Amino acid sequence: MGESVMRNSLKWLLSFLIVSQVHAFYIPGWSVKSYKEGEHIPLLVNKVYSDNTQLQYAYYDLPFVCPPTGKSHGPGLLSGQSISLNLGEVLRGDRIMTSDIDLTMGQDKECSFLCEQVVTRKDLRRAKELVREGYVVEWIVDNLPGATSFVTVDKSRKYYAAGFKLGFTDYSSSTGKPRYFLNNHHTIVIRYRSAPGRAGEKGGKVVVGFEVYTKSIGPNVKRENGCPVDLHEVEDRFELYMAPNKTTDFQTQYPHSSYHPEAIEEGDDDDTISIPYSYSVYFREDESIEWNRRWDLYFVNSEEGSRIHWLAIINSLIICGLLTGIVLMILAKTIRSDIKGYKEGSTLEDGKLRKGKSAKRSPKSEKAGLGLLERDGDVDKEVEVSSDDEALEDVTGWKLLHADVFRKPAYGHLLAPLVGSGMQLLFMAIGLVLLSAIGVLNPSFRGGFLSAGFGLFVFAGVFSGYFSARVYKTFDGKDFGKNALVTAFLFPGLLFGLVFILNLFVWAQASSTAIPFGTLIAIVLLWLCIQVPLVYLGSWYGFVRTGAWEHPTKTASIPRQVPNQAWYAKKLQSIFLAGLVPFAVIFIELLFVFQSVWQDKSGYYYVFGFLAVVLVILVLTVAEVTVVTIYIQLCSENYHWWWQSFFVGGGSAIWVFLYSIWYYFANLHISGFVSSMLFFVYSFMACCVYGLLTGTVGFLTAYAFVRRIYGAIKAD
Repeated sequence: MGESVMRNSLKWLLSFLIVSQVHAFYIPGWSVKSYKEGEHIPLLVNKVYSDNTQLQYAYYDLPFVCPPTGKSHGPGLLSGQSISLNLGEVLRGDRIMTSDIDLTMGQDKECSFLCEQVVTRKDLRRAKELVREGYVVEWIVDNLPGATSFVTVDKSRKYYAAGFKLGFTDYSSSTGKPRYFLNNHHTIVIRYRSAPGRAGEKGGKVVVGFEVYTKSIGPNVKRENGCPVDLHEVEDRFELYMAPNKTTDFQTQYPHSSYHPEAIEEGDDDDTISIPYSYSVYFREDESIEWNRRWDLYFVNSEEGSRIHWLAIINSLIICGLLTGIVLMILAKTIRSDIKGYKEGSTLEDGKLRKGKSAKRSPKSEKAGLGLLERDGDVDKEVEVSSDDEALEDVTGWKLLHADVFRKPAYGHLLAPLVGSGMQLLFMAIGLVLLSAIGVLNPSFRGGFLSAGFGLFVFAGVFSGYFSARVYKTFDGKDFGKNALVTAFLFPGLLFGLVFILNLFVWAQASSTAIPFGTLIAIVLLWLCIQVPLVYLGSWYGFVRTGAWEHPTKTASIPRQVPNQAWYAKKLQSIFLAGLVPFAVIFIELLFVFQSVWQDKSGYYYVFGFLAVVLVILVLTVAEVTVVTIYIQLCSENYHWWWQSFFVGGGSAIWVFLYSIWYYFANLHISGFVSSMLFFVYSFMACCVYGLLTGTVGFLTAYAFVRRIYGAIKAD
């Protein structure tokens, strides 16, 4: 049996390793959009974001950029018009609108004047703050984010980093003080090639690259029609500086100084300054990039991490392999020999009892005929028990718990909804990883990951209700409707409450990270009108039509006293120690996930093939760790394993949260109270999701294991 289990496990792992090879595969879109010569290409503006903060802002909400004028860009398309967004885009803070920038296929523009935006001292302070915090801008052309172009270290390949800088910081050579400059000229490079199929035969072109190069041009540069006369020789840069409104100006006293004091903070807020904006457009044909591989440039630099991903896989396989060996040894050696020894001892003792009966011994010996597991300890003194049986009983202490091991736990009415929510999250996680690994969810499907995750979570409510009801009835629950409501509201209500409270703080910052009120209402309606009925339906089916799980042994009326436990078998110690093993399996891949979510917001996490393999190994590891831990606990004659199996399975969530705290102080440079609060609350929510998922895996695995071993000894 052990060899077949090992063989099947290896087959599954090899299959997922093969899947991991297609980590760069994706479905880039549902249709190819081609443009004819002279056709207008919309340029969409989205938001500004920074790696140093969790607050994002809609581009057109910034007071110092050119506002939309409502200019027509074709039938039914006006600048400033909002683009309809899916739920995932709204949740990730996207606010996409059409811009005034004119892109016409095949037509270069050396320089075009956009606007001259008049800003106040207050607006200039806002611009300075965003530049200081390293904000970058996201524009979109043909579903491609505007990118900053880089070259690999060996200069063999070019790659993209999504977004471009809003401005930059320089330091005075004389004082070392920072000076902040705004990028007010953008050079746009559109790379295109002939469209595939019939569209290409008719002269159609497809966009395969969108690059943006920035430049800061000062207000004193000589201009003609709003554009610099000599764009390529501009040396004067636009500094975010406004002289103080005083009779004695610093620059008047020190005209040759390269350092400006913090003058923006001084003076009347009604003082104004003009910021000129302009742009250039160049179309370049590039036949080296296939349309269906155009996103690869955003991932070239990330391919260097493939070796680390393989290291994570090997590390996980080694840990999982060792645990598999331990579990197989327990199942195939220890437990099997225990059960075999029990059967032999029971047979021997039954023979002695029968012999004692034939000799007409005292009626007191009839109690021994109940068997080893059902005796109350009052055995005839004439029946001798061999020393081998005594030693066997000492080693296999788990057999002594047959009358208590299935005793229903305290607060089982809470454990059942948690297990149900864990199954709901497990279904969602498996669906997301599989859809991402095969390429359905990919960076070109903007907001698709969050939208699909939310949809899977809502419709998985039926699984939540089903498993919750079965566990609830197993614990002798009576009111399945009450359990269904607790299941539908407990965990989702916690998440929604935290998100709503966070939203109040983010709303106060006027950030696009805040979820609009209408979206919150839509989420509540989906929750109450779809998920709650599905949870109730699943609960009804699990409680009424399916029923409780049957236990192989009966529970005694009087609970057994639990002896003192060894230090490593106590509740908290076992949770921490057991949780460290699954964390060791995922911590390398966790680094990439954290970097993608918190640090490289301009990048995209795309190696879902590797993630799928790690997820499978994680589930196996959690299951095996829980089996080993619960077996040790049962051998210590402690039958309180229901909650313990759930906490042991989810114990690695504690280590993940501790890791996130370390990551915050060691790798992030987040500034501001609200951003820090967002990081820790979102990390806490993610760890709750992870803990529920792995805790449910541990609970169900431990339950199957306990049923198996106690069912085996009863089979005699």
